[in-house]
Amino acid sequence: MNMNKMKTSAQQGFTLIELMIVVAIIGILAAIAIPQYQTYIAKTQVTRAMGEAGALKTTTDTCLLDGKTSVGAPTATVCDPQATGSSILGGASQNAGYILPANTGTPQMTLSATAASTIVATFANGAAGAIQGQTVTWTREAAGGSWTCATNVDAKYKPKGCDA
Repeated sequence: MNMNKMKTSAQQGFTLIELMIVVAIIGILAAIAIPQYQTYIAKTQVTRAMGEAGALKTTTDTCLLDGKTSVGAPTATVCDPQATGSSILGGASQNAGYILPANTGTPQMTLSATAASTIVATFANGAAGAIQGQTVTWTREAAGGSWTCATNVDAKYKPKGCDA
């Protein structure tokens, strides 16, 4: 019998150094990926709030055209903002007849026939920690009725169209 054929040196697993190299590579990738993911989440939440608040621009225009300059439960002279609760915003419902679900908030509207009207979305509840307490504000000029967006979040989270 040939002795060379009987000896087999099949590897039974990974060596400790190979496992340590794999763990180190995974650690380096995680150290890069996690902050990038957190930035992505915050940026998408700012864009979402911009859209949620921006959805109230039509309601604001309609109320002002109808001569309604106060916000609350709908009547002939009071504007109903028709805002639904958002898990990333703070702010009580401005319609006394509508109770928001727990841990939700709505953008806050202020109306004026002679001065600027605003829609302010304040980050709270489930918003990323980096943007908690910050705001996105839509402002309507009284004279021309044009809208502008402004925010006080860090520049890396600002969406396009809300540069101020």
